[in-house]
Amino acid sequence: MEERFILVQRTARYHVLGRIEAAQELWVVLHGYGQLARFFLNNFKGLEDGRCIIAPEGLSRFYLDEQNTRVGATWMTREDRLHEIDDQVSYLDALCDELRRSSLPGVKVNVLGFSQGAATASRWAIRGRTPLKRLVLWAGSIPPELDRDALAAWRSLPVDLVLGDQDEFAAPKDLNAQAQRLQGAGVACNKHLFEGGHRLEPVTLRRVVEGH
Repeated sequence: MEERFILVQRTARYHVLGRIEAAQELWVVLHGYGQLARFFLNNFKGLEDGRCIIAPEGLSRFYLDEQNTRVGATWMTREDRLHEIDDQVSYLDALCDELRRSSLPGVKVNVLGFSQGAATASRWAIRGRTPLKRLVLWAGSIPPELDRDALAAWRSLPVDLVLGDQDEFAAPKDLNAQAQRLQGAGVACNKHLFEGGHRLEPVTLRRVVEGH
């Protein structure tokens, strides 16, 4: 049996909060495993003043329950992972190309990745061609294949690491380990530890997005 591949065109969905045409900055926010973009974007309501917040949806959807009533999306699985990574990077770059056709000249692009979306954001920040102003990795991990030499590309990129102190998937020591990994590559970062679990905490979210 021989494995082969073919590139195809497909439709990707994204949701927008705020006016692209008037925004001083764009925030591309990447949801976690099993979420849908429109529900994830609800977390950012009230933050769109002067901003446009864009939530692209992972290209692979699936049913979350046995009754097939709830649907979620994922950015990738371990199956054929290299092509999945290539596709997600190309998708996010193409999305930003589309946004720039309507945005103000020279508008800055920021990215926030939550949970699984943090890995997607990390890979895009390394492999993509879209210049980023800020990178926020919330309750997620930097992918293991991004070594010190790769991460050194972020030396001029402000990076924020965010985690809840009761997150069921990670502990504060994991936040510190990621910060040390970045510091070992010469990348400065800000750490934010809030009281709560695996979620976007509103007060911390506002502080991070507003750059406080």
